[in-house]
Parts: sequence; C-alpha cells; structure tokens
Amino acid sequence: MKEVLITILRDKNTSITKFRKAAEGIAFILAWQTASHLEKEQVSVDTPITKAIGSKIKNNIILIPILRSALSLVSPFLKVFNNAKVGFLGLKRDEKTFIPKIYYKNFPEISSKDNVIILDPMIATGGSGSEAIKILKESGIKEEKIIFVAVISALVGIKKIKKEYPKVKIICAQEDKELNDKMFIIPGLGDFGDRFFGTPQKI
Repeated sequence: MKEVLITILRDKNTSITKFRKAAEGIAFILAWQTASHLEKEQVSVDTPITKAIGSKIKNNIILIPILRSALSLVSPFLKVFNNAKVGFLGLKRDEKTFIPKIYYKNFPEISSKDNVIILDPMIATGGSGSEAIKILKESGIKEEKIIFVAVISALVGIKKIKKEYPKVKIICAQEDKELNDKMFIIPGLGDFGDRFFGTPQKI
C-alpha cells in the first residue's frame, strides 16, 4: 500500500483532495512504523474473563513538526499517539545558499526520557533535518531519543543526517537517489507543502 500512496503523491495530476488523502494514509503507516521502534513496558490488564499480560509505550511522546509542510502529518500521528505533546519548529531555507534559518520555536517541557519524533515530509539536502536535531540537542534532548520521520528523502540528505547524528533513527517511506540544481528531490513529488496546502509551487 505504501508504494500505491507514494505513486499518488508523485503524480502531478493528483488533485489536492486525493493528495491530502494519500498524505494522511502514508502518515498513518509511518506512525505505526514509528511505534514499533519505541520502548515498551509490560503491563497486566483484566480481561472480561481473567488477567492478561500486555505492553504499552514506556515513555511520553513529543511530536516536533517542522513548519509548514509537517503540519500535514500531525493529525494522523496524534490519532496514533493521542497523548503526545506537540512542539513547533520553523525553519526556512535560503533559496540561494540552501542554508536553513530558524524563525520560530515553541517546545513543550521535554524530559530526558521522552521520545521525540521530528516530522518533516521531505529530506532533501538534510540541512533542515540536521539543524532541527541540533536545536533539540541544545535543548537537552538525547540523540538516541530522537526519531526523524519523513515521507520522501534524497539519499544525500539521509547520509548527511546519519553522519552527523548516527544515533538518530530515520524512518522514511521512500528514498530517492538524486537532487537537481535547485535542490529538489528527483523524481520526488514537487513541493509537499505547496501541494498539500494549495499554494503555488516554486519549481
């Protein structure tokens, strides 16, 4: 199903309604995939008949969407992790240097035990992702407690993040090999945020 949804997202003729529906579907898949990597603890529950041993996620979850495009992933993730707190990080890439600059930051209180999940639909150069992890680490978050979730990524961006932050887990639905001279992912899907929110694409 993941491949079907990625194909819908790639297609330039996909309507905004179908794009949003496919984005929601892939976000649910990624959320459940993320859940499988979180530490669990054993619990005892009472069934209608007797007791049973089960499990639950051990630590609190903090979602950190990178504005603006990652807002598209927040609702599906909150349906899976309905007790999660949400922080926001605004990073804007300079169109000439491609270097990300922070313009907004609003985090809830995060403890050293919390699971922190960064949401960003696309990893291109890896610059924004690396900057987001750097900001979280400066806020006292342990690298090994961070999971980075993306819909589509360029191999170079993934390599950059893994090289700089090897303890961060990256979960991605689709890896593409190349970037063009404007640092867009090839074949990619264009600008995720513009297609989701209906704003003009700058391609």
